[in-house]
Amino acid sequence: MNRFFRHSVSLAVLAASSPALAEEAAHAVASEGDSIIVTATRAPLTLDEVPASIAVLDKAAIDRAQDIGVTELLLRTPGVSISRNGGYGTSTSLRIRGAESDHSVVVIDGVKLNDPSSTGGGFNFTNLLVGDIARIEVLRGPQSILWGSQAIGGVVNIVTASPEKALEGSFDIEAGSRQTISARAAVGGKTGPLSWRIGGQRFTTDGISSHAKAFGGVERDGYRNHNVSGRAELALADNVSVEVRGTYASGRVQFDGFNADSADYGLNKEFVGYAGVNIDLADGRFRNRIAYGHTDTNRDNFNPTRARPRSFEADGRNKRWEYQGSFAVSDRISAIFGVENERSDFRSRSPAASLSTPLPAFVRGEAELTSAYGQLSIEPVAGLTLNGGLRYDDHDRYGGQTLFAAGGVWRLPTGTVLRASYGEGFKAPSLFQLFSEFGNTALDPEAAKGWEAGVEQHLFDRKLVIGASWFDRTTTNQIIFNSCSATATDPLCFVPGNPAARRFGYYLNVARAEAHGVEASAALTLGGLVLDGNTSWIVAEDRSAGTANFGKWLPRRPRQTANASVSYAFDFGLGLGAAVRWSGKSFDNASNATRLDDYTLVDLRAEFALSDGVKLFARAENVFDEQYMTAFRYGSLGRSVYAGIRGRF
Repeated sequence: MNRFFRHSVSLAVLAASSPALAEEAAHAVASEGDSIIVTATRAPLTLDEVPASIAVLDKAAIDRAQDIGVTELLLRTPGVSISRNGGYGTSTSLRIRGAESDHSVVVIDGVKLNDPSSTGGGFNFTNLLVGDIARIEVLRGPQSILWGSQAIGGVVNIVTASPEKALEGSFDIEAGSRQTISARAAVGGKTGPLSWRIGGQRFTTDGISSHAKAFGGVERDGYRNHNVSGRAELALADNVSVEVRGTYASGRVQFDGFNADSADYGLNKEFVGYAGVNIDLADGRFRNRIAYGHTDTNRDNFNPTRARPRSFEADGRNKRWEYQGSFAVSDRISAIFGVENERSDFRSRSPAASLSTPLPAFVRGEAELTSAYGQLSIEPVAGLTLNGGLRYDDHDRYGGQTLFAAGGVWRLPTGTVLRASYGEGFKAPSLFQLFSEFGNTALDPEAAKGWEAGVEQHLFDRKLVIGASWFDRTTTNQIIFNSCSATATDPLCFVPGNPAARRFGYYLNVARAEAHGVEASAALTLGGLVLDGNTSWIVAEDRSAGTANFGKWLPRRPRQTANASVSYAFDFGLGLGAAVRWSGKSFDNASNATRLDDYTLVDLRAEFALSDGVKLFARAENVFDEQYMTAFRYGSLGRSVYAGIRGRF
């Protein structure tokens, strides 16, 4: 039911809801002229040319999965886990291969999405709905050379739809459990040198209690989201074009504070903008791009039962200039290089409930990072691709840092694909970790080194694809939050500059973390029947020598996860499918004192084609109403049923 091109060190093509699509995908990956192009590598490459582990979801796969949120799609790929503080709209953290949630870079239409006012300066998947997304690519492992020092865990690259016809459009309408309604539409086209597309979505749900039912949560915490996106590209000449892109999302979510039902709610607004000029020289062999990206995130929390309703407010902005070039020296040698400058700033405060307490001043911070990078790719012999690269980051607070990465992929005539890669990462402390009320300006940057190797085998004209990979990563100077007791004498447990005022805790470099594991996958296509599955075994531990938590599991990271699906496409337009996800146990805290039990989720999906462009669809999620938690005391969605109609024209 889901066509996932889960091509990694561990696999190639994993799922399709029809034999035609499965075979098309398989042959595309196998051929020299592979039509499955990866753009998260910053230059178009075929899947068989990428040394890193990667999963690619195209629009057909996204449609068939029927998922509303991007996190649900990503969970079906190897090495990914999430924790969520309730239902839709609540704080959501995604972890790739056991890395911290802020150790992965999220990119939408070429713009890095991160919130400088968030705890780790990373991206919160809360408001990221599928909307007008046409493609999602997940690169696992360190990707810092091309995507910046933060990309220790990996990169999630999101591409919104671009027009392919003179006039085209699409829509999705669905409704279901808990008064959930989602409506999306988009229109676009090509007219001479101009191509354009705009889309929008509205999503509402009554939700569930974010405070888990097992702990007394009864009142529902609703969520609503509105988002719009648009893009336009104008060809000024055969080799020169300009383009603009933008997305805006506004969300309102109710949540429960202090482990009890409450009237708290949050407002979130996010804007992403991009403008660029593309210039191709030397008959297209020398490609140049000059661009500006801007992100602005605004978050506010309220509780109407307080004398002062607003309980939190934060704003974070990124301004990014970049030049990127790529040069094809020959058919077997190519280079990617670039220069970037990123300026980030934030402000936040947490007003007291009492009106007699003056509003606190905003805590503020800013940082500037200038980078240069280059990567060379060569094919010394047919079927073997090697690459290596360097990146230099100059942080205005921490100075310079040089990173290295290298990898290779070998495509053998036997249908065997071998891959190996090594990468380094460097992440400066976030502005919140440095300057907030819990900040510590003495923090050092985090550093990481990781490698992976794997094999993939194609059998029976690619009707069967199996593979496995091993990865290993070490992170030093990892930043953690250190809590303070009411009697603590640690100087950092007091507000800097005000030794009479205590604080709940502060950020500290004490941790060394190590992660290693195996990802394995298989996919089988027999006519209209498609079977696929993947499993991940990830050991992510605290290896801080001499500490009480040495050898403990890192919080909210299950060691074992597995996904499996089966689908069958009938000749008369009906497609049926089922999917199972199992997650092993994990622990909610660093001391491993609080356990989160394992759980199994079963989903059913169906779709029926009324015509080539219009389909009815329905799905049942968590069919057996499994009660589980990905974060302690926070609820999760029980059995849910949805149905709708989809059109593409």
